[in-house]
Amino acid sequence: MRSFLFVPGDSTRKYESAKKTAADALILDLEDSIAPDQKVVARGITRQMLDARNPEQKLYIRVNALDTDLTLGDLAAVMPGKPDGIVLPKCAGAADVNRLALYLDAFEAASDIAQGTTRIVTVATETARAVLKILDFENMSPRLWGMMWGAEDLAASLGATRNRSDGRYHSPFILARDLCLIGAAAAGVVAIDTIATDINDLDALKAEAVAARQDGFLAKAVIHPKHVDVVNAAFMPTDEEIAWSERVIAAFANNPSGVARMDGKMLDKPHLRAAEKILASRRK
Repeated sequence: MRSFLFVPGDSTRKYESAKKTAADALILDLEDSIAPDQKVVARGITRQMLDARNPEQKLYIRVNALDTDLTLGDLAAVMPGKPDGIVLPKCAGAADVNRLALYLDAFEAASDIAQGTTRIVTVATETARAVLKILDFENMSPRLWGMMWGAEDLAASLGATRNRSDGRYHSPFILARDLCLIGAAAAGVVAIDTIATDINDLDALKAEAVAARQDGFLAKAVIHPKHVDVVNAAFMPTDEEIAWSERVIAAFANNPSGVARMDGKMLDKPHLRAAEKILASRRK
C-alpha cells in the first residue's frame, strides 16, 4: 500500500474518476468534505460506492469523530458494504481505537463479516491532545493497521495562523509528523504521510513523498488523482536500493553467525531487516 486517495463520500463523479487511478486505496470521506446537512445523504451514496468498487483497490471509510454523535450512524450505513477499513479522525490514543473496535465487532456480526477483518487507520495528530496520546497504544486493538498524520486541523487546535512557510512545516508540525512515525513503528503498524495541499506543484509533491519514504513512512495520503502516480513512484525502491538489498541478503545467505562483511564494512541483523523491507516494498 503506497497511496490513499481521498474521495468525498457524496460525489459519484469523483468516485468514478478515482476508481480509474492506480491508487492502492480510496478513502471515502464522510467527515470534512461533507456539509453538516448532507451527512445522511452522503452515507447512502457512500454505501452505493462500496457496491460499485474496483476490485483492485482497497476501500476505507473516514467516519465522523467519536465526539460528534455521528460515528454509529456512519458505521450502520456503510458496514453492510464490507469496507476494508475505517479511518478514525481526531483519534486520541488506545481508548478511542478500542471503542471503535468494539463497534466494529458488533457491526461485523450483524453484517456477516468475518470477525476482526475490518482494519482501523487513525488520523493521529489533529488535536493537541491527540498528539500527546500518539504513544498511547500499549493495549490497543489488533485491528489497528495504520496511523496517519495531518497538519490542517492541528493548526486550528494549536491556534496557529499557518503550519508552514516556503514549503517547510513549522516545528510543532514537524514534531507531530515525527511522533506519528515513531508511534506507528512502536505499535508495529503502517505510518502514512499527510496530504500535499498544493495540487499543481508536482515537484514539491515528489520531494515530500521521497523524503517521507526515506524517513520510514510506508504510504502517503493524496487529495487529487494526478498525485497518485507521483506518490506510487516515490514509494517504490530505487534500482540502487534494490541492488544493495540483494547483495546484503546474499552476504547473509551462507553466514549463520549473524554478521557479514560487504565492501569492507560489517553488517548485522538490522541491515538484513532493512534489506528485506526494501525488497518487500516492491510489492503493494
